[in-house]
Amino acid sequence: MKVGAPASKPGRIIVQVFLLQLLLLLQSVHSQRSQNKLNITKPGQNIPALTVQLRRVGHDTVVVDNGIVQVTFSNPEGLITGIKYHGIDNVLDDKIDDRGYWDVVWYEPEKKQKTDKFDFMAISDDRQRSMPSMADRENSKSLAYKEAVLLTNPSNPMFKGEVDDKYMYSMEDKDNNVHGWISSDPPVGFWMITPSDEFRLGGPIKQDLTSHAGPITLSMFTSTHYAGKEMRMDYRNGEPWKKVFGPVLAYLNSVSPKDSTLRLWRDAKRQMAAEVKSWPYDFITSEDYPLRHQRGTLEGQFLIKDSYVSRLKIYGKFAFVGLAPIGEAGSWQTESKGYQFWTKADRRGRFIIENVRAGNYSLYAWGSGFIGDYKYEQNITITPGSEMNVGPLVYEPPRNGPTLWEIGVPDRTAGEFYIPDPYPTLMNKLYVNPLQDRFRQYGLWDRYADLYPQNDLVYTIGVSDYRSDWFFAHVARNVGNDTYQPTTWQIIFNLKNVNRIGRYTLRIALASAADSELQIRINDPKSDAIFTTGFIGKDNAIARHGIHGLYRLYSIDVAGNLLSVGDNTIFLTQTRSRTPFQGIMYDYIRLESPFRT
Repeated sequence: MKVGAPASKPGRIIVQVFLLQLLLLLQSVHSQRSQNKLNITKPGQNIPALTVQLRRVGHDTVVVDNGIVQVTFSNPEGLITGIKYHGIDNVLDDKIDDRGYWDVVWYEPEKKQKTDKFDFMAISDDRQRSMPSMADRENSKSLAYKEAVLLTNPSNPMFKGEVDDKYMYSMEDKDNNVHGWISSDPPVGFWMITPSDEFRLGGPIKQDLTSHAGPITLSMFTSTHYAGKEMRMDYRNGEPWKKVFGPVLAYLNSVSPKDSTLRLWRDAKRQMAAEVKSWPYDFITSEDYPLRHQRGTLEGQFLIKDSYVSRLKIYGKFAFVGLAPIGEAGSWQTESKGYQFWTKADRRGRFIIENVRAGNYSLYAWGSGFIGDYKYEQNITITPGSEMNVGPLVYEPPRNGPTLWEIGVPDRTAGEFYIPDPYPTLMNKLYVNPLQDRFRQYGLWDRYADLYPQNDLVYTIGVSDYRSDWFFAHVARNVGNDTYQPTTWQIIFNLKNVNRIGRYTLRIALASAADSELQIRINDPKSDAIFTTGFIGKDNAIARHGIHGLYRLYSIDVAGNLLSVGDNTIFLTQTRSRTPFQGIMYDYIRLESPFRT
């Protein structure tokens, strides 16, 4: 388990991490062999009355033992150095030497390990597999991206020829509630359960690490993964800051050797649901952790008004609606210091945000099917016990005229575009069949040069299909010898008439940008660019097997006198080409006419 926290100076930054559940909620799911069923210890308020013993062992160790789990802490640091459970002397099997993080590290090369026990990883119902060991990674071949390796001599031959990379197992925070490992002998599970996202940063679709080869299980409280320095936590001029991270639950369970070990995963999900229901916990006594009655509730309805789509207001169905620190529209995705509270609206756009800490917030919303970000015009003040109804909220997405054509679906990802097959020699077998996770394979950026070895992508409106003809990432072309060159894509479209004195609007929504620059030209690839993003992006989603990073929306004026009756071409040039990982992912592109209908 790895919990990242920024370096701090006494009196300037206070980071409070509550892990009391390691004493109260590290609970056993054990099997009565005579009845062949699971007996499950209940969470939250139903914790059984166990005798808890606290004893000092030497001058630098404290042990907490509740008769089921024994947890060892270093003294005075308070770091967890061991967890004893179900016949395993230490499921962590290590000590801590990285003081930049609050760490529990499962592997150290010079020490004899028990890593063969926990060899099956589960992070979701459809992302589960037997995993290589850290020793397998150390005996492997390094690939172009530093965390990725090709397994050439694994202890288990079934892994030979696969690529392993911790970023292949990243997950959006909204889905990152439970993940961990299973040992087959003895049949024990070790799970990380995060019952709330309120202390995480960057909103519901911020991506981060989960579990990966080692075996390693992480609880990432804060990071710049899939975002870059824009999400970095900076403190200047004695800025005071205080935040509660957690609690999170390290959950241990076990079954009879006669039972399927996958029952451990199903039980971990059940426990996760129970923890989510119990949030906020009632056993914490700190002025910095408000209980349920000290929090507030906000409800309302989110509607969309786009007269070019419908004369009536549209329900903002399944839109994300959230309270986050006061800022500009969309600022929540790079906000890193405060708390955020998000929910998903129902089919009619109705939403309820519960258990909100008292404070001042901006109310934000966004969703699939429309571009841009909504922000409520007034700040929201939540007081202890308050119940606020903001009524119907109406969002008018950016729009200057009717749609002439569009490419993609406005959902903040590039997942709808063409994702190529991976190289047969660089595959992760977990992602061979699931279509929704094809983008997690290694090396897909180089497939662009295979498909377009000489000429770049050309997309013809009305003929091409974005699902098969629009490559998921606009990257540089590999021309060999570790050399890459900029690429220029073309969008060809036909106009039956042109308003020569009017202004057309080109909307380009980006799902990701990594050390890149996008330039746009109209009808002449050698003309001056009518628009450039400048140097943008550090989210590194291309290299880290993501399908999105930070969202960006550009609205570009196109003078009518640049267009012609008949065929026209928009040239999109990604100018940066120092590495294969530089590039952008498009979310959605639309051209609007100045004509009204």
